[in-house]
Amino acid sequence: MILFCCMPSETVPCIINPDLLLAWGATFRDLEKGKVLFCEGDTANFYYQVTEGKIKMCNCNEKGREFIQGIFQAGQSFGEPPLFDNSPYPASAVAETNASVIRLRKENFLQLIKENFDIHFSITQMLARRIRSKSIKSKSLSFYDPTYRVKTQLEQYKKDLNLQPGQQVRVDLTRQQIADMTGLRVETVIRTIKHLEEEGLLHIERGKVYC
Repeated sequence: MILFCCMPSETVPCIINPDLLLAWGATFRDLEKGKVLFCEGDTANFYYQVTEGKIKMCNCNEKGREFIQGIFQAGQSFGEPPLFDNSPYPASAVAETNASVIRLRKENFLQLIKENFDIHFSITQMLARRIRSKSIKSKSLSFYDPTYRVKTQLEQYKKDLNLQPGQQVRVDLTRQQIADMTGLRVETVIRTIKHLEEEGLLHIERGKVYC
């Protein structure tokens, strides 16, 4: 079996060119691992795009249990919907690793996309894909067993990387992250991944999952 190890930073193009963002007044912000960028319920004042590292958007309940809405890597933007409907953030953004983001004030961002239809259309397409992904995830969490949940999450991971049909990738997610994305216990995820390997649906090499 030939494995193509594609890292996200190599396959995800920037939604908006950083040079264009800088020309519109954007600035960079560095974050140490675990640093909170904004909290659930905060007002949205900036458009954010990852330049280095990873940012996760997540919710926590009163018992400290975390549910990861998404993990965003270099080239990807996050937290956009409140910029359009003036609602508060539905989740918190936290640096999953040491990271850097480029941010543009809301009023500048809205004017930028008004003057650049191609960018506006790309963002609309991206938001539509995320809505569809959340719909699939909601169905998975509501009706299906752990095998279906994990398999669906891994399939979505590959879609987010824009891979070619048949191309395989090393999954750059921990078992705990997959558990937090699927609402499962990490022990369940470990057993499920092993089952998927036995079924020939993925490959494990030195503890890393390839699918």
